[in-house]
Amino acid sequence: MKMLRVPLLMIGLLVCSQGFAATAQQNKMTTCNADATAKSLKGDERKAFMSTCLKAAPAANDGKVLTPQQQKMTTCNADAKTKALTGDARKAFMSECLKKK
Repeated sequence: MKMLRVPLLMIGLLVCSQGFAATAQQNKMTTCNADATAKSLKGDERKAFMSTCLKAAPAANDGKVLTPQQQKMTTCNADAKTKALTGDARKAFMSECLKKK
């Protein structure tokens, strides 16, 4: 009977540990939320940013893990797109956005 307890305990621990792992969607939500908070976005502007950020992330990485710089670039691109920036205004915005922490 004692021999059966150890394998059952191990299986139970394995099943439980999978429930605590963060999913890709949760990770995206955390990243987008942190970016929105860092930019002090509120109300409709925050909602638009979060929507764009959450939609842009899967298409941008195609299952690959992005570096922090790539994530920042994706977020800044999404912000510029949300604000409909073009030309010099977009360049200036991107420059400032990428310099931010």
